[in-house]
Amino acid sequence: MQIPLFNLLVRLRNRVMPVLTGPPVLAFLPAMTLGAFWLGGEGALIVVALGLPLVFALGGTFGNFHPNLGSPPSRDSITGLILRNGFENTVNDVFSQTETSGLHSACFVLELDGYQGLIRHHGQSAADLVVQCGGDRILSVLRDGDTVARIGDSRFAICLMVVRQLDLELCIQLAGRIQSVIEDAVPLDGMSIYMTCSIGFCLRSRTPGPSGQDWLAAATAALSDAQQAGPSAIRAYSTELGRKNRALSDFREEIAAALEGGQIQPWYQPQISTDTGKVSGFEALARWSHPVQGMIAPDIFLPVIHDAGLTERLGQVMLYHALSALRSWDNAGVVIPQVGVNFASDELRNPSLVDKVRWELDRFDLSPDRLAVEILETVMTDSPDDTISRNIAGLAKLGCRIDLDDYGTGHASIASLRRFAVSRIKIDRSFVMKADRDPEQQRLIGAILTMAERLELETLAEGVETVGEHALLAQLGCDHVQGFGIGRPMPFDQTLDWITAHQARMQDVPAIGHETG
Repeated sequence: MQIPLFNLLVRLRNRVMPVLTGPPVLAFLPAMTLGAFWLGGEGALIVVALGLPLVFALGGTFGNFHPNLGSPPSRDSITGLILRNGFENTVNDVFSQTETSGLHSACFVLELDGYQGLIRHHGQSAADLVVQCGGDRILSVLRDGDTVARIGDSRFAICLMVVRQLDLELCIQLAGRIQSVIEDAVPLDGMSIYMTCSIGFCLRSRTPGPSGQDWLAAATAALSDAQQAGPSAIRAYSTELGRKNRALSDFREEIAAALEGGQIQPWYQPQISTDTGKVSGFEALARWSHPVQGMIAPDIFLPVIHDAGLTERLGQVMLYHALSALRSWDNAGVVIPQVGVNFASDELRNPSLVDKVRWELDRFDLSPDRLAVEILETVMTDSPDDTISRNIAGLAKLGCRIDLDDYGTGHASIASLRRFAVSRIKIDRSFVMKADRDPEQQRLIGAILTMAERLELETLAEGVETVGEHALLAQLGCDHVQGFGIGRPMPFDQTLDWITAHQARMQDVPAIGHETG
């Protein structure tokens, strides 16, 4: 028997049998009774009308009926595709069919790249149109027996019908064809929208577990790996990827335990005034001191914290310890005007953020101006939603200082600086590096400082590593400096010793004045 014919018979059986063996058959009773009347008169009419329901009831047909099996799967209102529940049923069926038959299949999960940005820039109706086109285009490159579903806002899933021949190369070719049709322009109001998609898939033969759910989960894991590789990537599930995902899962659990166990805490990097040389503040930076592995670099654990949905929890930990440090410095008689704490987008989307910050400040009896809320420039330039805008404005109104971090990397407009009530811009270290030897760098820094002066904004240069960079920034009129050349991040218990040593050094170093005239 040919495989396409086999699949056709399976689909026909799945569609017809629920009708013939369940309540839907009652829809045919009027026609059957009418036919009995034409052929046998009133007697036949009575026998058929009363006898058939009795036969079905005695046969247990209705009792064995299951609503989820007899009714068609729910469909998405935008694409017309089946939803997750119906797709999972298909995956389980195909998984069973391929258990011992020697037949093959594959499960794909794909996601449109940049979907949230599409909504922000063009609105939900445009996003719905792109999703609808995406569903149609996916169907256009598949066979009639393949199953396609919409399982998320911008996520689709595909289960291929069983075949005799299917390998990794064929699956990659199919994924490439899907990407090709997705990338065709979508016309919208006289313009064209271009999208890409990331795809992960798993061959049935490589399923890591004994169920259809394991098969779908493996394809989803492959998609996650593709998304980490960048837009428009394709990844296949493998045993190596499985080990990687298990290790990542363990790492996430370890990070969650580290957050709760106090292993992840802020270290403090000093900021000094170029006018006076005095400490003008500290920035709180997350550091993980692992009991076995030692210090783990932030660029390793911070992305995992974000992916695990623990960003807000990290923010709570950082804010609590940073304000506690301020209170401790006050109690020690050390003048530290403020501490800077980074606020990520996930935190800024919390509608209760302003109330929580107010409560924490009251808890430590600190005035709001002692807290510098550090926000990446890209947060402001990526069209922040209303909640982010309200929270930034609310924190500024509360009295907190708003520091625009990594300035120069996100192209924030002057209007944005005013809209978000920015108090200080932090010049990104890429502008500072070797500025004392590079005239072009000096001109860029000078332009930023001139703009800040006109807007009455304070400035702080990040990444200052040499005496020459420090001296140049002071001469150009930068208000504050921070970097390894000033002091490296340190745990709180080392800050008091560093402050004492810095004050001793200040007495022996001549002041560096700003440019005049």
